[in-house]
Amino acid sequence: MTDPNAIQPSELDQLPDRDPEETAEWQASLDAVTQAAGPHRAAYLMRRTLERAEGAGIALPKLLETDYVNSIPTSAEPAVPGDEAMEQRITAWNRWNAAAMVTRGSKYGVGGHIATFASAAWLYETGFNHFFKGKEADGSGDQLYIQGHASPGIYARAFLDGRLNEEQLDNFRRESGGNGLPSYPHPRRLPWLWEFPTVSMGLGPLSAIYQARFNRYLTNRGIKDTSASHVWAFLGDGEMDEPESTAALALAAREELDNLTFVINCNLQRLDGPVRANFKIVQELEAQFRGAGWNVVKTLWGTAWDELFRLDTTGALVRRLRQVPDAQIQTYQTRDAAYIRQDFFGGDPALVEMAKLLSDDKILECFHLSRGGHEARKVFAAYKAAVEHKGAPTVILAQTVKGHTLGEGFASKNANHQMKKLSVDEFKNMRDLLELPIKDSDFVDGVVPYGHPGADSPEVRYLQERRAALGGPAPARRVHPVAPLPAPADKAFASFDKGSGSQNVATTMAFVRLVKDLVRDKETGKRWVPIVPDEARTFGMESLFPSLGIYSPKGQTYEPVDRDQLMYYKEAQNGQILNEGITEAGSMADFIAASTSYATHGEAMIPFYIFYSMFGWQRTADQMWQLGDQLGRGFLVGATAGRTTLTGEGLQHADGHSPVIAATNPAALSYDPAFAYEVATIVKDGLRRMYGEAAPGEDQNVFYYLTVYNEPLPQPAKPSVDGIDEGIVKGLYRFNTAESAGITPPANAPRIQLLGSGTAIHWALKAQQLLAEEWGVAADVWSATSWTELRRDALEADEALLRGEERMPFVRQALQGAEGPVLAVSDYMRQVPDQIAQWVEQDWSSLGADGFGLSDTREAARRHFGVDAESIVVAALAQLAGRGEVKAASVKEAREKYGL
Repeated sequence: MTDPNAIQPSELDQLPDRDPEETAEWQASLDAVTQAAGPHRAAYLMRRTLERAEGAGIALPKLLETDYVNSIPTSAEPAVPGDEAMEQRITAWNRWNAAAMVTRGSKYGVGGHIATFASAAWLYETGFNHFFKGKEADGSGDQLYIQGHASPGIYARAFLDGRLNEEQLDNFRRESGGNGLPSYPHPRRLPWLWEFPTVSMGLGPLSAIYQARFNRYLTNRGIKDTSASHVWAFLGDGEMDEPESTAALALAAREELDNLTFVINCNLQRLDGPVRANFKIVQELEAQFRGAGWNVVKTLWGTAWDELFRLDTTGALVRRLRQVPDAQIQTYQTRDAAYIRQDFFGGDPALVEMAKLLSDDKILECFHLSRGGHEARKVFAAYKAAVEHKGAPTVILAQTVKGHTLGEGFASKNANHQMKKLSVDEFKNMRDLLELPIKDSDFVDGVVPYGHPGADSPEVRYLQERRAALGGPAPARRVHPVAPLPAPADKAFASFDKGSGSQNVATTMAFVRLVKDLVRDKETGKRWVPIVPDEARTFGMESLFPSLGIYSPKGQTYEPVDRDQLMYYKEAQNGQILNEGITEAGSMADFIAASTSYATHGEAMIPFYIFYSMFGWQRTADQMWQLGDQLGRGFLVGATAGRTTLTGEGLQHADGHSPVIAATNPAALSYDPAFAYEVATIVKDGLRRMYGEAAPGEDQNVFYYLTVYNEPLPQPAKPSVDGIDEGIVKGLYRFNTAESAGITPPANAPRIQLLGSGTAIHWALKAQQLLAEEWGVAADVWSATSWTELRRDALEADEALLRGEERMPFVRQALQGAEGPVLAVSDYMRQVPDQIAQWVEQDWSSLGADGFGLSDTREAARRHFGVDAESIVVAALAQLAGRGEVKAASVKEAREKYGL
């Protein structure tokens, strides 16, 4: 009985019902269908009505899930142009050689993956034959993010195409000899083939989104027309568990990136077992992508299923497919027809009757073999729909069988990701299935042969003709000859040489001011790409808003609240700044796309990404490895750096270790400059090396990491010291001596060398005064702009020595003849300066901010960590006392004097 006081549904709707009688009629119709034909028929009608409304442009919430069937019915599939039989033979050769390469390599114990490409072969081959544009035609071609574990199939195709030979295939995962192949896509190891490193899962999809976005950025800014380029990201359904995989879906939809297609190989398996054992990963991903605003195309079932769907007059088959969890679909792949009849068809009378019309062979064909991702016709239809869709990115959910064509020992087995080889008998069975002309006698001493129809065979000619029509080989990385960028006017850098006088200036602000000058340069200014994760005002960059504009493909469709202010928030379609919001991962993906534009698009861009130093390497170090792998160039700027400089923020913001992490990356040149003129000198040299005339032997494919500080301090003038620029770039120079600092030490005074980096040099300079005035000790102060570069130079000297070449490390050259011991100090953990200890001939000691940070004033934090000027004095006296150069009592006296 209905409660008359209960709230009725209509009362919950804030929209007034203008015709309650009509509404009641619609509701009654739905009730009648439910009672007469059942809830399934009612749900079917509702879905079709919503789809019709969406197609008509009626504003309704999107239908997030559709039935577990193909989005494109067989009747609507376009014919595949070209020769399908020929493409079948090409794919068979590639399947064979991919498996042979990994199996042959297994005798060396180097591993490899067979099952991934076996499931995804048609997803790649259809693209290579008909869609993926190469780089030898107009424009930049397409950008292909290949799934890492599918690399053997890509190598196999390059072998068929004549771009690789048998020796290289046999050196898969054995690169040390110089003629090998990296295990996964890697531009640094195979730079003519691979554009994007993708095997660190989740980074591929994130980078693909920002690459597609950066393509639009280049077009909208008038740098290059990239409208013909399409970004394809090939992903695994298990990979979609990574947070980065779906982190930027809304961005892609919001900016209508219809130049982007995700192809997710839904073989329902990840490394250890099913992706969603008790659920359905395809339906989950469909809802996720539709909810984010993507166009979704499902390619699930092959043509063998057409007969079953025609027999499904009640919808029972579609309902059953929606109910069966993925792990059970995987089980059907390995069971006989009797099991499938009982388990899949046996629970519904309508399905029992359907199964009576099906032979065992038909059931096995459907459940063992026929998947949408294994048929060129289905895949072609999906790709064509994707590239023709406008106004949103597309995701293709293609269902496959992991280990397809590799035999019963592989297909859908939980362990197939770890299975590295086939037996000779399994290869012979595969040969027969693929109908390849390989004889038993070709298996010499049990070694599986590579297969090739011949350089002038119809298959190779067809493959090459298709690639020629699409603009050349793919994948391929091309670095077009580009003239070095002209150096900016020296005035922009020289202005920092005179210092700031009495004005206090933080090095963060000095860097921003330098960039303001550089973006005005007539030749190179437009090539700067400022990237910031919603902290521009923190770093004093808001003055760039009105002059450069914040990039937005829609421009500014509103009147900003601060429009009447000089530094108002200006968005523009041709805006230069990329302000990504609170996403360090997205900002790094921006940086990677911009930093590799010299290769991807033949347009050198100069990105700088400025961020809280604590939230750079700690959060996104994996992407910084990706950046190095992809041979990116640009400037990473860790602002508000150091463990004690950011007052009051506490341990979560206190960076005491980013230079340690940066030092692990061979492509990162890490600097901790103390003064504004050092920042300018480093940036100037970085522009020369990465974008100008690099010196012989210098690797241009590096990126710079600069730590800058938010503590306003007087910026000194650049000392007139011979070789100072070389010292700044190489990592060390003497800033002053006790005498040049205006200190007159006593005759025969003990002397010590104080090495400081970043903001710590100011504590060392104060300690220099205290040591002279209160303890009669002469101290020279050195600026260590890069502990890491000093160490790398020293390591190279050690390697040269092993080759019989005598070369003194720069740090030893610089300190040669310096009197007394060395005491190093930084605002980072002691491990940072200690990198160079073994190459310093003098007695060595160091101070640093080890441990967790804390919330307090700068002075209190520095006293806590024992790195303030007074602590340096005590440490210096202790070091000199150990050498017998000052009285031991002086150490205790100083400790008590300074309250330590």
